[in-house]
Amino acid sequence: MSQRLLSTIISRKRSALLHSAKQWGSLNYVQRSLLSSSSYPPHTLYPMPALSPTMETGTIAKWNIEAGQEFAAGDVLCEIETDKATVDFEAQDDGIIAKILKDGQDAVDLDVGVPICVVVDEEDDVAAFADFTVEEEAKPAQATPEPAAPTPAASAPVPASEVTVPLEHILMPSARHLSQSKGVDATGLQGTGKGGRITKGDVLQAFKDGIELPPLASAVSAPTTAAQPASSAAPAAIPAPAAPVDVTIPTITASGTYTDVKNNNMRKVIAKRLTESKSSVPHFYATTEIELDNVMSLRKKLKDMDVKVSVNDLIIRASALALRDVPEVNASYANGKVTMSPTVDISVAVATPGGLITPIVPNTDEMGLSDISDKVKDLATRARDGKLAPEEYQGGSFCISNLGMFGINEFSAVINPPQAAILAVGGGVKKIVVNTLYDENKEEQEQPGIRNVMSARLSADRRVVDEPTVGLFLAAFKYYLSKPELLML
Repeated sequence: MSQRLLSTIISRKRSALLHSAKQWGSLNYVQRSLLSSSSYPPHTLYPMPALSPTMETGTIAKWNIEAGQEFAAGDVLCEIETDKATVDFEAQDDGIIAKILKDGQDAVDLDVGVPICVVVDEEDDVAAFADFTVEEEAKPAQATPEPAAPTPAASAPVPASEVTVPLEHILMPSARHLSQSKGVDATGLQGTGKGGRITKGDVLQAFKDGIELPPLASAVSAPTTAAQPASSAAPAAIPAPAAPVDVTIPTITASGTYTDVKNNNMRKVIAKRLTESKSSVPHFYATTEIELDNVMSLRKKLKDMDVKVSVNDLIIRASALALRDVPEVNASYANGKVTMSPTVDISVAVATPGGLITPIVPNTDEMGLSDISDKVKDLATRARDGKLAPEEYQGGSFCISNLGMFGINEFSAVINPPQAAILAVGGGVKKIVVNTLYDENKEEQEQPGIRNVMSARLSADRRVVDEPTVGLFLAAFKYYLSKPELLML
């Protein structure tokens, strides 16, 4: 095959892959990496894709195709655990897996863009990649070797008394602890960490390679060569070193055991985003109490008519209508400006084994109670199974978190940026409430009674909404739940 024909084929395949990648809104979805040297046949490096706007790392949960296996466009190559859910990574072109680069423990918390597999077009090319590594490909085509000056070993120690360790070559805390526990001075090692810092792995590698490190005492007692001011007086006598003293280190026996639980990507992102929210978003809170007796009565009537809706469905519907009445709460804050959402898209918090996720009920204010009930059940089921599509949990204009079914009476929720507010709903509690009634003469009569009361607390971003606006929203929300027949219109 001529060089010109090979270049034409490569160019066409590159254009096809880039066109497929644009359909996902990111050129990082599939990147074509063709080796210009003759050491390997033409091939494709598939990187860790960015499957959501907030995704920075991903974990390959499962490979569905083995090395040497052929696949077609649309086939699921692997399942990737993102910051929100487990998403199928589909092939955008036909090909053959030549080698899987990341699997098992090597496939955990991979940065977006890291190559995860090698794909070729011809089955005969698979065997050429048996020993392939990304580092090998990164090497440029080698010309005729020229004699070069010998370089010192990467981990060769330098006596502490003869070297001045620059600031960027300091020991990392874990490396310092390890070297001190072994009684050796590791400051002379060549660091491989960021900025040349010496890591724990550098010290362990030195032990493994049998490199003899100077004892720690030599670093402490090493003579300094700094210039001293001239003096006509005789130098003071240097005291003799004290005799070593044997110190017995007591053995500490642990009274119990514990297990380290590794965070998945979803929990890491939740921790990061909510920490940023509490530290950067000025939260303020407003709480109201709502009688649920009318809501429970309506729910019973609907159940008798074989229409099953939950209290949570009624809360979502009431919130949607309140947001339509007070649209200032249906907003977001990003890039230093407030954006009013043209649609009411309520995110509903769902607890999953991997963490909390907030699937979206789009156009909530335009849906009836039965539609909301069916939609929430479907989203919650697929959220727990990790089968939500990215567009089903990204975005939203308002969020509801309901812990009433867990026996929580009231709580404060953390705003999910860039949304401006989140409603925290507690469970119903029986309380003595004084209601105002009117007799036949239309005179007010106060009468105590036992009512089922629910707490609703709104967490709001003070940059977007103020206290009166929050009061209007909670008043509208309370009004719709006090007259639940309006929720059926």
